[in-house]
Amino acid sequence: MTPERYEKIRRVLRRRQPTLTVLMDEVNKPHNFSAILRTCDAVGVLTAHAVPPKSGTLPTFDATSGSAHKWVAVQKHPDAVSAVRALQGQGVQVLATHLSQRSLDYREPDYTRPTCVLLGAEKWGVSDEAADAADANIIIPMFGMVQSLNVSVAAATILFEAQRQRLSAGMYDTPQLAPAELDRLAFEWAYPDLAPGYRDRGERYPALDEAGQIVR
Repeated sequence: MTPERYEKIRRVLRRRQPTLTVLMDEVNKPHNFSAILRTCDAVGVLTAHAVPPKSGTLPTFDATSGSAHKWVAVQKHPDAVSAVRALQGQGVQVLATHLSQRSLDYREPDYTRPTCVLLGAEKWGVSDEAADAADANIIIPMFGMVQSLNVSVAAATILFEAQRQRLSAGMYDTPQLAPAELDRLAFEWAYPDLAPGYRDRGERYPALDEAGQIVR
């Protein structure tokens, strides 16, 4: 661990947005799944959510992720509706990418609120049940012959609008993570091979100095 690497880890964590996330409902193509995680990392998403495809397993990460899967945790859910309800129970507004009579332009919602963007599977999109359970439905205006974007492109478009709003509100200027949580994640990111052993033994992580070295 070099001091420069450790400083970058802490700098990235200071800008993480634990109140911004996505819910991928049965996104089954590895390159799309990985590309969405890459965008999540770029805008500061800490944890993403996913409902596995009918096969029961999440897509395998591929080169498209650019190793983003190391920096964005993925929490699995059994189905989209229960995931939506669970997030709403935590005070998170869920915005489903879905065309309906109540759809809004994706730029209209307030993304400075705790927000989850619900993205549907490649072929059939967000289910009507999940879209109905969401707080709002959002669309990206389209003026071509094709009326939808690739799911990873749609995710990037919406998440960078969320980033724009949060930058304007100064939400990247002040750490959103509690100091203890930031320290915990800094150790796990800096020492991914050591962290599991400490967890398995039920031991606290050792302290790190300013250069990211373990304090003996």
